Amino acid sequence: MSNRCEICGKGRTVGGSITRRGLAKKAGGIGMHVVKNNKRVFHPNIQSVRVSEGGRTVRKKVCAACIRSGKIKKN
Repeated sequence: MSNRCEICGKGRTVGGSITRRGLAKKAGGIGMHVVKNNKRVFHPNIQSVRVSEGGRTVRKKVCAACIRSGKIKKN
């Protein structure tokens, strides 16, 4: 089963985790310098909810944004 919203299709996205070293300028240093940029994965907040669909109850995997915005009718 994929970790993807069945309403909007939101899935995982790839980004970076930036590591910095140094003392901030406002703390008296020469500034923060980027040392590394590690790859990481951002996962969507997928919930398994019961949804009313065509007069019957169906279980779907839906992201929290779709639940909040009212794109589905919870049962």
